[in-house]
Amino acid sequence: MVHKANRPTVHDIRAMKARRQKISMLYVTTLEEAAAADAAGIDMLSIESRFFSPEMREAAGRCFVQVGLPYGPYGSLATAEDYLRAAFKFTAMGGDCFYCAASLDIQKALCNNHVPIVAHVGLIPSYITWTGWRAVGKTAAEARAVWDHVKQLEAIGAFGAELEVVPDKLGEFISRNTPMIMLGMGAGPGADAQYLFAEDVLGCTDGHKPRHAKTYRNFAAEYARLQDERIAAFKEFIADVNTGGYPQPQHNVAMADAEFETFKAGLGQ
Repeated sequence: MVHKANRPTVHDIRAMKARRQKISMLYVTTLEEAAAADAAGIDMLSIESRFFSPEMREAAGRCFVQVGLPYGPYGSLATAEDYLRAAFKFTAMGGDCFYCAASLDIQKALCNNHVPIVAHVGLIPSYITWTGWRAVGKTAAEARAVWDHVKQLEAIGAFGAELEVVPDKLGEFISRNTPMIMLGMGAGPGADAQYLFAEDVLGCTDGHKPRHAKTYRNFAAEYARLQDERIAAFKEFIADVNTGGYPQPQHNVAMADAEFETFKAGLGQ
């Protein structure tokens, strides 16, 4: 396991922004994805709290890990104390910062307790009923609203924000004019980080793919091939069972004839 002292810190990520070093970031859900990201040299990982564990932290190695505290995970009556309790719990597991799209007062409470939080601006999935699934900030008025949101987050001390599906000009302007780390997902090349889901990078699904996603492998085809192989193997097993092809002598436990005869004799047979 990578010792905490050897992992990047908030200070290190801020230093990357200061020198305009590009930051790579992936959303992962499995130990295998986390370990692969570490081995490849990915800078940051986003891991939802339901997937985060000591084993996941170990698999992530030197990656800086953002643990997601999804909006409303405790029901409609969630309090700042609920979020703080969760943040402290996952800090103890090795979380480096925390995604929180709750209300500004809850985000501020986390910041006041020195919890590095990543908020969300632009297209915010947990607020999607208000905006629909579309780019946000294409008009001057909407761009100003995104900018004002960023300034509110600055004021409470947020570490960063996911900047999702905004025009590339706006993404670069915001990233250049805020001390926060702007984690771009469909926000153009000027964002501080480029953030994608591992399932999109790997081509794990055949469903809808966001405009900003780029697929580097076709795991969906490989999964389909493996499923066909599973079915074929199971059919072969059934055939062997029906025809006596399984089990064969090498699959059985041998017993000496003399011992078996003694056993039967003891039963009067």
